Amino acid sequence: MKTRQFFGTDGIRGKVGSGKMTPELALKLGWAAGRVLSRTGTKKVIIGKDTRISGYLFESALEAGLSAAGLNVLLLGPMPTPAVAYLTRTFRAEAGVVISASHNPYYDNGIKFFSTDGSKLDDAIELEIEAELEKPLICVESHLLGKARRIDDAAGRYIEYCKGNFPAEHTLTGLKIVVDCAHGATYHIAPSVFRELGAEVVAIGDKPDGMNINDKVGATSMAKICETVLAENADLGIALDGDGDRIMMVNRRGEVIDGDQILYILAVDAQKRGVLKGGVVGTLMSNLGLDLALQELDIPFVRSNVGDRYVMELLKQREWRIGGENSGHILNLDHGTTGDGIIAGILVLAAMRRQDASLESLTEPMKMLPQVLVNVRFEGSNNPLNSDAVKSAQAYVEQQLGARGRVLLRKSGTEPLIRVMVEGDEHDQVLAFANKIADAVKLAC
Repeated sequence: MKTRQFFGTDGIRGKVGSGKMTPELALKLGWAAGRVLSRTGTKKVIIGKDTRISGYLFESALEAGLSAAGLNVLLLGPMPTPAVAYLTRTFRAEAGVVISASHNPYYDNGIKFFSTDGSKLDDAIELEIEAELEKPLICVESHLLGKARRIDDAAGRYIEYCKGNFPAEHTLTGLKIVVDCAHGATYHIAPSVFRELGAEVVAIGDKPDGMNINDKVGATSMAKICETVLAENADLGIALDGDGDRIMMVNRRGEVIDGDQILYILAVDAQKRGVLKGGVVGTLMSNLGLDLALQELDIPFVRSNVGDRYVMELLKQREWRIGGENSGHILNLDHGTTGDGIIAGILVLAAMRRQDASLESLTEPMKMLPQVLVNVRFEGSNNPLNSDAVKSAQAYVEQQLGARGRVLLRKSGTEPLIRVMVEGDEHDQVLAFANKIADAVKLAC
């Protein structure tokens, strides 16, 4: 397959105003995508965005490009990524476009596409779009130009959809929940969902200003929500990221519950109800404790490459339904076509209600092994992972850990980072080994 020049593992992403994320490219991308997508179907595209200040810029540029290619545009405004996937399906749109850099800082942004069924675009279609990008932009005749309009009730539609995934025979009455919206796209949705299901909600990270998205709040910065759960004497906390497609949770003791533990809860609940289809897909980053805990329950477990698109590929291949990443991307194909932080939170709460159990008791049987992740930033085309010194450091650590540990080195698919992960029985040893390899990576950069 031809190498993609623009699309990465999760669309196009970068620093605003440089590299790929420029208004010129967004205009051309809208046109190129429109050319590919307008060949069949409704000639209608949905655009949603998170709360970054640059969202206005890219929304306008994409709208212009799509219109120039003859596609009509439905504008949602700030809307979680999974909401765009859902609304793309319900509006029978030809595609959905999300303007977001997910968990990245506000000065980054990105563009990713969903197909008409709410799943991410196939590689083949992304390659078609890239081929169109190489051609000169030619506007359709005036009478064929696309129109644009705003969907005013998009938030309400999605709130009702989310609530519909909670069992009708239960409510959240009596639960006090802290909801951290990361000053992102869920700020006007997530608190309402859980309140309308009966919970007492303490909302934080719900006042976006265009530049505070993911800033010391949300699923990638858990200190604030842990403090708030304890201070409010809450039953649990739900932390979402900037575009709402990932979740981390906090139990009443202020302890973080990550994506691996959420997968365990969902798999066990499905098994108890007799609705588990196959097993669970994790990734190379999934904690060994998840693997061992599922083995005890005779639930199959396999690992994909890192990235929710690869989790999805394995789920489809095996015809399984539950999978995800320890970072909080959770897929349950019985409840959606993409990672959805709010839906995942609802499914965990449903398991708590069905089993009349606390969050901490649901995770108690799963013993997490110490795992340390060190990120090393690098620039340029040099690949530090090819360094003999890095390979030697990795081999040494693997020999020391033996069968009770793992080492994983990989390039990030969304940022200029080398991720160094080490897992084993003793935290101090794991930390020292991770830093040893990271130091070798730094020297090789």
